[in-house]
Order: sequence, then structure tokens, then C-alpha cells
Amino acid sequence: MNLRDFIQKNYHYAVVGATTNKEKYGYRVLMDLHGAGFKIVGVNPRYKEIEGVACYPLLKALPQKPDVVIFVLPPEVGLKVLAEAAALGITKAWFQPGAESEEICAKAVELGIQAVADGSCIMVARRQME
Repeated sequence: MNLRDFIQKNYHYAVVGATTNKEKYGYRVLMDLHGAGFKIVGVNPRYKEIEGVACYPLLKALPQKPDVVIFVLPPEVGLKVLAEAAALGITKAWFQPGAESEEICAKAVELGIQAVADGSCIMVARRQME
């Protein structure tokens, strides 16, 4: 699998687990991609906006289907979101370190979702492609 298939400026991204806590990767990933000019939204029912980036309670509430869903939350929570993503026809998922598990990777395969779940950080990968 080529990481370039997941990192494209013309793609729309959703960060599931987006947060206002600057110490967490849900914040760092959202702000990093936003700052780099990517089309990105957050997904977290607690927020409507995070520093100017729109945030929605669920994937199905997004105004546009994302090309890639970035998971920055525990795998047991991610399993439910992965099923929602599949139901919406989303075919690419990026599991940030700590968001992956054998179970969620197997579920992604079962649902026909291509996934990056090898411990790669999307922020590092993005910078390496510049």
C-alpha cells in the first residue's frame, strides 16, 4: 500500500477523536493538516468548532463524505465508527498510533476499507511527502 494513496491535498479528511486538548493527538493532527492546507473537519459530539475548524458529532452529519477518516481514539470506540464509515461508503481509514488493533484491522478488511494501521503517523508521513 502506498501512503500517497491516503495523503492528497485534494482529498477531504475527517479526524475522529478531534479535541481542544492541545496535548492530545486529536488536536495535533487536526491542526497540523489544517495548517498545511488540507480540507479537514473534526468529528466529536462535544464540539461545533475547534480553532476555526468545523466539528461534527458523527460521520453521517458531515456535509461532504470524507475520502479518508483519521482515527485518533481507542480501538474499541473506533470499531463503531468504522462500521459507520463503511455504511457511508468511505473506503480509506488511517489509524494513528494507539488507535489500531488486530480486531479493528480485521474489521476494516471485512468491510472493504483500505487502512493504514502500521504505526505510521499521518503528520510525519505528510511532511515526508512534501
